[in-house]
Amino acid sequence: MNSLATNQETKSLKELWGFLRGEFKPKGKILTPFNIISGAIILAGIILIVYRLAMGLGPVVHEAPEYPWGIWIGFIVMVGVAFAGGAYVTAFVVYVLRGEKYHSIVRFAVLNGFLAYVFYAGAIFLDLSRWWNIYNPLIGNKFGVNSVLFLIAWHFLLYMIAQFFELAPAFAEWLGLKKIRRFFVSISLGAVIFGITLSTLHQSGLGALFLMAKWKIHPLWYTEFIPLLFFVSSIYAGLSVVIFVGNLSFRVFGKDRVDEEYRESWKDIEIDLGKACAVGMFVYFFLQVLLLIHGQHWDLLNTGMGYWYLTEMIGFLLLPIALFTWGVKTANAAPIRIASYITMLGVVFNRVDYSIIAFKWYLPLSERYIPSWMEVTITAAIVLLMVWVFRWIVNRVPILKHSPQWAIEQDRELEGEAAAPAFAPELGLTMADGGKPIENQKDYQGSR
Repeated sequence: MNSLATNQETKSLKELWGFLRGEFKPKGKILTPFNIISGAIILAGIILIVYRLAMGLGPVVHEAPEYPWGIWIGFIVMVGVAFAGGAYVTAFVVYVLRGEKYHSIVRFAVLNGFLAYVFYAGAIFLDLSRWWNIYNPLIGNKFGVNSVLFLIAWHFLLYMIAQFFELAPAFAEWLGLKKIRRFFVSISLGAVIFGITLSTLHQSGLGALFLMAKWKIHPLWYTEFIPLLFFVSSIYAGLSVVIFVGNLSFRVFGKDRVDEEYRESWKDIEIDLGKACAVGMFVYFFLQVLLLIHGQHWDLLNTGMGYWYLTEMIGFLLLPIALFTWGVKTANAAPIRIASYITMLGVVFNRVDYSIIAFKWYLPLSERYIPSWMEVTITAAIVLLMVWVFRWIVNRVPILKHSPQWAIEQDRELEGEAAAPAFAPELGLTMADGGKPIENQKDYQGSR
């Protein structure tokens, strides 16, 4: 076995345990500036999380009675789920539309989405006052089964399970579990379709949460179409994150972690991702213009919140659209990368606008919500811990590398089984007779 993926099947628990012992050893330098700084933040965050769970919300968060959600929901969950949108988009293109050109990025896109849900959606746990009752939404106990939160809670759980099934073949390749991989590959398409359906629903479902706060959200942001806006923005937000993570991964991970073929194909893929982002952002901008015209809130543009709204529309929407378009037209990846960074920042502001900035904007500053240093530290720790886990997995599991030879042969075998008809009378063939030619349908029936 090698350190990335086993080239042979693991046949015993002893063999598997020996392999895992070697894999849990560090794969590079430990005392790097990033590891030292991020490790200190993660350690501080873990201590504060334990303190929060033991002492409650009050001693940790900035109490603002007018705000139901703070940075853990407004930033980590709302932004994190939008950033995970690249998983369902790339999975749809590769597995449903059969876009094999993008096969090299689908695993790291799905991995990023899966970890985002595990860590970011997991932050809901921190925001619950009685966190030990977190199972109640799942069983409907003392919870409105018709509420949007009930829907989102179930969607989050089921989508994480679906993404786990999508990634399971890669982990089976790493561990050399041939039979287990065969099972997960056989159900992967169903898991992908199920996951895409769930993701499209709860992306818009997060926006539906704000429909109940009509008189609390600034008119320039409130609309009955918030769910649609959240869904559309999750497409280009997720793809922008794929561009960002892809560039970072191909720079950070060496040749032993990334196939050269994948690295060479990245530029063309990056151009296509930029094109998709430009189209998605244009649709979002067009919807915003229609909603502004329909709402007739022109007078609000000449206010402080109106200037911030225009900054969001022009600086974080029109500017990246122009950069994406320029990069696609000239086949230049640099403007696309810059546009993806601006887009990610714009999505952060947009989601925080709905939950914090444009929420009860009329309150004086002394009554508005400002996160405490402990909330910020925990938030940073969650994000950095996700980065650590992502790095650990890519350093071991074939995420940015081709599958081992035995897995490739297994895929060919499965494709052959799927392509072979159980009965093809028009060709005079039947699998029941081992592929033996028969003269006609009557002869076949007589042989039975």
